[in-house]
Amino acid sequence: MKRRIIIAITGASGVIYGIEILRELSNKNLETHLIISESGKKNITLETDYSVAEVESMADKVYDNEDLAAPSASGSFLTNGMIVAPCTIKTLSGIANSYSDNLIARAADVTLKEKRKLVLLVRETPLHKGHLNLMSMAADMGAHILPPIPSFYHHPKTIEDIIHQTIGKVFDYLEIEHDLFERWGEKR
Repeated sequence: MKRRIIIAITGASGVIYGIEILRELSNKNLETHLIISESGKKNITLETDYSVAEVESMADKVYDNEDLAAPSASGSFLTNGMIVAPCTIKTLSGIANSYSDNLIARAADVTLKEKRKLVLLVRETPLHKGHLNLMSMAADMGAHILPPIPSFYHHPKTIEDIIHQTIGKVFDYLEIEHDLFERWGEKR
C-alpha cells in the first residue's frame, strides 16, 4: 500500500504552508487526502494567487469538511499521519477537547486514537494561557505541535526558503525524505 497522508487546511493565516506541503508531496510516492475548511478556502483566495480548485487538484482525494462519513473519519482507514497546516485555535480546541463537529477535527481525533502521527502548525500570536493549555492538552494526547516559527541558521533568501524549512521539519517528523533546507552543520 502506498503511504497515505491527510492534509487539512484551516482558516488561520498561512494557508501557503498547507499548499506547499501538498505541492511537495505531489512529487513523492504518497497518496494525499485533503480537507479544507470554509475559512481555509477564503484564506486561499485572500492570501495566495491559487484558486481553491487549483489547490484541490494537487491532492489525490478531496473531502468536504462537513462529510463525517468520509473514509478519514474512521480508524479502519489506514494512514501514515495527518498534518493540519495552518491550524486555527478553533481547530486546536476541537482536537484538544475531542469535539469532532467537522471532518478535520474527527480525522485528527481518529489519528490520535489510532496512535498515528498528527502535526499541528498552530498559527496564532501572541498566545494566551488558554492557547498554551490547548497545545499542552493536544501534545499530551500525542499531537506534535509545530508552529511555523522560522529559523535562520540555513540563511534563507526568500519567503519560500522560510516556508520550506518549516515543511522540512514536518516531513522529518513524518519520516518523509526531502532536501527542503540546509541542515545545521551541513552545506549543500
